[in-house]
Amino acid sequence: MIVDKVKIYIKAGNGGNGAVSFRREKYVNAGGPDGGDGGNGGNLVFQASEDLRTLMDFRFSKKFIAQNGENGQKRNMRGKTGEDLVIRVPMGTVIIDEETGRVVADLHDDAPRVILRGGRGGKGNTRFATPTRKTPRFATPGRKTLGRNVILELKSIADVGLVGFPNVGKSTLLSVVSSAKPKIADYHFTTLRPNLGVVNAGDQSFIMADIPGLIEGASEGVGLGHDFLRHIERTRMLVHVVDVSGTEGRDPAEDYEKIRGELEKYSQELTKRPEIVAANKTDIPGAEEGLARLRAALEPKGIPVYAISAAAHQGITELLRAVAAQLETLPKAQPIEEEGVIEEWELASEDMSFETSRGEDGIAEVNGRVIDEIFARIDPNDPDSMRHFEKLLNDFGIIKALRNMGVKDGEEVRLNGETFDFVD
Repeated sequence: MIVDKVKIYIKAGNGGNGAVSFRREKYVNAGGPDGGDGGNGGNLVFQASEDLRTLMDFRFSKKFIAQNGENGQKRNMRGKTGEDLVIRVPMGTVIIDEETGRVVADLHDDAPRVILRGGRGGKGNTRFATPTRKTPRFATPGRKTLGRNVILELKSIADVGLVGFPNVGKSTLLSVVSSAKPKIADYHFTTLRPNLGVVNAGDQSFIMADIPGLIEGASEGVGLGHDFLRHIERTRMLVHVVDVSGTEGRDPAEDYEKIRGELEKYSQELTKRPEIVAANKTDIPGAEEGLARLRAALEPKGIPVYAISAAAHQGITELLRAVAAQLETLPKAQPIEEEGVIEEWELASEDMSFETSRGEDGIAEVNGRVIDEIFARIDPNDPDSMRHFEKLLNDFGIIKALRNMGVKDGEEVRLNGETFDFVD
């Protein structure tokens, strides 16, 4: 089976925690704070490679997590930054955020792309020393990143797409005009994944893709329709390969119309691509009649038909010259519009909300992840830390929310189930 669409889980590294530490030196009774900052977490990076042709490897490995930053250390030593995790994918892979459906990146070249940024390292207690707070016994934790499910879709990058019914000779044609070595045999669906080849035509060269054979209903997903059709979305022009020999009892003009109908149902844009028809297998006796019918149906519409025999290497030069001449008039394919890096800060901040309510006993309650975040930053046994706690409650709007609930100075409140006296 072709593997060109997979879902994987990705996560950047968490930031390391800031350290709480104090200098310990001989003859110094009360050294100042020397806790270092935590290291940043590693980024999650994707890089396209021409050496890869399929997403097969992702069928077995579906979870990718970058290295966490190390915690800060004493003597103001910053924690080590986590290593980036680089994921290699085939050229032409599109990364889609499953939750929002947005295109995060279109990997149409080999430039590394940061998709998730690592979490920022926490601040060590050295950062919180002031003239009035000389021994801060608290630090901040590193930023915890959020994991995401993303869809990887492989959309082949080629200038020319070969389309047609199974067993019409597309793979044979590609093997003749390029150095590609597609599997070729005389039965349907020999090709189960697109094959790419570089074609030289005089002074020009271009990439040609052998798209696996289509069948009726492909646009509705019958057979492997959608898996195949996505690979011609980027092509600048199409070459319809039609069997005019009549050996399988089909009418070549009807075959052309059926394939074009499937393309139109899948994407109206595909029917606007310039096209050339390659009438293949003309070396087989009786092919003249099929070729005549095909030309009579298409040439009045301005669609050029080239008689070829891929197996006998006949008519190939004329076909390639026509393709090269057409490509010269066409603009380069443009990458899909991207929305860029998934900003972990934004995603994390969305989850820093809280809810206020009154318990059955009438005590005001505040619940939410933000409370856990605040608790992680304080030491309840240290007065300086508790003053910092009050500042955090103000910064996140919790004090204001409690005031709006009518909570008065000295009243009890519960923060994620922990009881405190409200001081206003």
